[in-house]
Amino acid sequence: MNNKMLKFVDLKQEAPFKRDTKKRSQDFKEIYDEFINAKAKEQSSRCSQCGVPFCQIHCPLSNNIPDWLKLTAEGRLQEAYEVAQSTNNMPEVCGRICPQDRLCEGNCVIEQSGHGTVTIGSVEKYITDTAWEKGWVKPLRVKKESKQSVGIIGAGPAGLACAEELRKSGYQVTIYDRYDRPGGLLIYGIPNFKLEKFVVERRTNLLKESGIKFVQNFEVGKDKTLDQLREKHDSILIATGVYKAKEIDVPGQDLKNIFPAMEFLTASNKKGLGDKVEIFDNGTLNAQEKNVVVIGGGDTAMDCVRTAVRQKAKSVKCLYRRDEENMPGSAREVKNAIEEGVEFIWLSSPKKFLGQNIVQQVEVNKMKLGEPDSSGRKKPIVEPGSEFKLPADLVIRSLGFDPENLPKLFNANDLAISKWGTIKIDLQTMQTNIEGVFAAGDIVRGASLVVWAIKDGRDAAIQIEKYLKTKLEKSIRAA
Repeated sequence: MNNKMLKFVDLKQEAPFKRDTKKRSQDFKEIYDEFINAKAKEQSSRCSQCGVPFCQIHCPLSNNIPDWLKLTAEGRLQEAYEVAQSTNNMPEVCGRICPQDRLCEGNCVIEQSGHGTVTIGSVEKYITDTAWEKGWVKPLRVKKESKQSVGIIGAGPAGLACAEELRKSGYQVTIYDRYDRPGGLLIYGIPNFKLEKFVVERRTNLLKESGIKFVQNFEVGKDKTLDQLREKHDSILIATGVYKAKEIDVPGQDLKNIFPAMEFLTASNKKGLGDKVEIFDNGTLNAQEKNVVVIGGGDTAMDCVRTAVRQKAKSVKCLYRRDEENMPGSAREVKNAIEEGVEFIWLSSPKKFLGQNIVQQVEVNKMKLGEPDSSGRKKPIVEPGSEFKLPADLVIRSLGFDPENLPKLFNANDLAISKWGTIKIDLQTMQTNIEGVFAAGDIVRGASLVVWAIKDGRDAAIQIEKYLKTKLEKSIRAA
């Protein structure tokens, strides 16, 4: 074994320094400093290069993590980048926002042995940021252009990953998106302190330079129907994601100043991008000097509470109906939120919203955990007579997302959907019940991680290419 590796016994785990809590809470810049080259090499050298790499097995993209860690430890950064980008269309994004504590790092062998995980995400971010800085990341150079074209609906991670893979094979790719900028959730859903927008913009600009066309402010069903897009392209991919907020059914839910999480985050992100945002500018969605209550326990809820802190809220409280151990969000994000002054009220659930026209208080039930439900998690049960009240000037619902009614939205009533409202596909071909129309990402699997969306987009590209080759062969034979 190379003597540059297996240093985990002698070297302790070190992550990049976090910026001072007080300073980082005042702005929207990313909270982690960049690894310096020496530290990246040193921390990569802690990898045990185990025979069965559980980090790779528990990565949805099956990234070749031990290989690029070894190359980094040896100072071969350009080769490390080539390995990292060979399985991942956005390693600089995943290095920043993947919940590594639940995926690669959480399953690192030396973590399980008590030595502390290799800081995989930070090294991945360092490798790719270095590659951008050094000019190693270049637009695609297509060797042979195809006349066949693919229309992709949705410029989020699934659509972007699929577009890049298809473009590598020479297909003409056009991405249609309802927003004014490509990136979807990466631009409008995730705050800058986790993912600065230049990171997304340089990636989408690279795709444009690679010959991928983007059509923004385009709504399928309004500007063109799904059938009209099918006439224009040889194949279609639906990769819209899921953005419809789940409702909360309690008295007072119709009071003003109760908003879904994505509306709050989108307003904040647009403001950060320099847009005029009336609902923010008039103070409605600005948390400044307000008592903010966020309901939910996932990563989106963590984005909301930490955004409210940076908007200089008077107080920020997070209600979650289970305990910290059963919280679905990243433990790392919870820790960051606590450091920044967020108060978590575990085992609590809203009973009603109180106020005159505008919410003024949240009446809360205390909960206890009962027997496991169908998901295997302990079911929260209301403790009778446990109610208490919290002041609230702004309430943010972060209870997850449902799909929009795409058949109606797209004027495509024959598009088959599941009982959950997601699009039905053949799990082997990823094709819907409509000839030549495929679907991938959250609109198929439900709200999930960005890394899974990238995986689904890559898989869809493989299936679409198979379909297009068969289609071309049939047309040649028919001629």
